[in-house]
Amino acid sequence: MRFRRSLRFRGGLSFALFGGLVSLLLSAGLYLAIEDLERHMVDEALTAELQDYMKRRDRNPHSLPPAAATLRGYIAPGSDDLPQALAGLSPGWRHLRLDDKPYRVVVQDHAGSRFYMLYDETLLQRREVYFIAILAFGVIVMSLLSAAGGVWLAGRVISPVTELASRVTGLGLLDQPTPLAQDFPQDELGDLARAFESYLTRLQAFVEREREFTADVSHELRTPLTVINGAAEVLLGNPELTPALQSRVARIARAAHDMSELTAALLVLAREQQSDVRADEACNVEDVLREVVDKHAHLLMAKPISVDIEVLAQPRLRVARPVLAIVLGNLIRNAYSYTNEGTIRIRLLADRITIEDTGSGMQEAELALAFQRYYKGEQSRGAGIGLSLVKRICDRNGWSVDLKSVPGHGTCSQLLFSV
Repeated sequence: MRFRRSLRFRGGLSFALFGGLVSLLLSAGLYLAIEDLERHMVDEALTAELQDYMKRRDRNPHSLPPAAATLRGYIAPGSDDLPQALAGLSPGWRHLRLDDKPYRVVVQDHAGSRFYMLYDETLLQRREVYFIAILAFGVIVMSLLSAAGGVWLAGRVISPVTELASRVTGLGLLDQPTPLAQDFPQDELGDLARAFESYLTRLQAFVEREREFTADVSHELRTPLTVINGAAEVLLGNPELTPALQSRVARIARAAHDMSELTAALLVLAREQQSDVRADEACNVEDVLREVVDKHAHLLMAKPISVDIEVLAQPRLRVARPVLAIVLGNLIRNAYSYTNEGTIRIRLLADRITIEDTGSGMQEAELALAFQRYYKGEQSRGAGIGLSLVKRICDRNGWSVDLKSVPGHGTCSQLLFSV
C-alpha cells in the first residue's frame, strides 16, 4: 500500500509515536507526583489528628477518638469496638482493607496506650481512577495532534520534493532540456534538482545521438537493399536466365526482402517514440495474417504440407501494420521451415493467434532459451534473433508470446494480444 510507505505517513507516524511517548511519560510523572503528594497530605492529616487526639487524651482520659466519614480513631486498651485486624498491628504506617474499604493506617504508642488513626481512601482512589482516565485521554489526544502536526509538517517539508518528482516525471526524453535547479533553493533539494538536470541533459544528448544514428542506418541500409531488390526483380524478368540462375536470383531477392524486414524491426525497437510502434489507425489482423502466409508460401514448395486457416473473429489492433507482420512472419516462417510434412493449422480468435505444426518439435531446454538473443537451436539456419525480436516487440506492445512443443510431434506457438 503506497500510502503506508509515503514519507508523509511515516512522518505523521513518527510524530504520533514521539508525541504519545512524551505525553505518556509526562502523564506518568504527573500521576506519580500527585499520588506522592496525596500520600503526604493524607499522612500529614493523620499525624495531625493523631497528635491532637493524644493531647486531648492527656488532658481528658475520657476523651473519645475521632469518628468522621473518612477518619476513624481507636485506642487500646479503651476502645471496645477495635477491629480484630488492627489488634495485632505494630506501630508504623501501612495500608489495609476493613469492611471492603481501603484505609491508610498509622499506629503509635503513647503513655502506655496504643493509638490507631485510619483514613478512608475510597473517595481518593475514585478520584485517582478519574484522573488516570483524563491522563489517558490526554495521551490519545496528544498523539492524534502530534500525528496531524507530523503529517502537516511532513507535507510542507516534502512538497518541494514532490514538485521536483512531478516535474521530472512530466519530462520526456525527446523534450528540449528544461532548467530545474533555478526554481529550487540553494540547499540539498537544489543539489538534487541540479543532479537531475545534469543527468537529463546527458540522457537527452544520448537519445538525440541515437535518433541520428537510426536515421543514418535507415538511409544507409534501406537504399542498397532497395537497389538489390530492384535488380533481382529485373533479373527475374529476364527470359534468358536458366532455371538454375533464376533460382539463385530468387534466393537473393528473398534474402534482401528478409533483410529489409529485419532492418525495419531493428529500427522500430531502437526508437523511443511509441508512435513508431503504435499507429493511430487500427489494422485488420486477418489481412496481415493472410498476407504473411502468402509471402512465405515459397518455403512450402515441394513439401507435402497443407495450411489450414481458421478465422473465428475479426480483431483490429492499434499497431503499425509492419510490426504485426514481423511478429507473424517469424512465427509462420518457423512453422514452415521446421515442418516437412503434415498440416499447419492457424487459428485467429478475438484475442490471440495460434499456429500449430506437425514438425520436428523442440526439446524443453530449447524452449527455455528460444526467446534469448542470438540463441540458435540444433536445426536453426538463421542468426538466432527472430524469436528475440518477436519477444521484444510483444513486450513493447503489451502482448505475450508462448511456445509449447513435443519433440517429434510439432510445436504450437501462441500470440496473445490486447485488443
